[in-house]
Amino acid sequence: MTAPTSMLTGDRIYRIHWLPGTDTLRGRCHCGAERTAEEPVELWEWLLAHPDGHRPPPDPGPPTPPTSRTVLPPTAPPSRAAVPA
Repeated sequence: MTAPTSMLTGDRIYRIHWLPGTDTLRGRCHCGAERTAEEPVELWEWLLAHPDGHRPPPDPGPPTPPTSRTVLPPTAPPSRAAVPA
């Protein structure tokens, strides 16, 4: 006997996640597009209307290296204990 699949995979899997602490839902289409909404019906209509209104998330590309002119916040000098006279 095989163990049950913990998460479905495939070409036609739609996911809706609730964002805790909010009334917001996030839907993710099988094409990679994502959208947030407060109404589940609105989100399901968007998901089932694929490909209308679906664009995959943009590729973030490589991270930009810091420049030589990076400004760091100033640091305070270490405090000294008072010495009795």
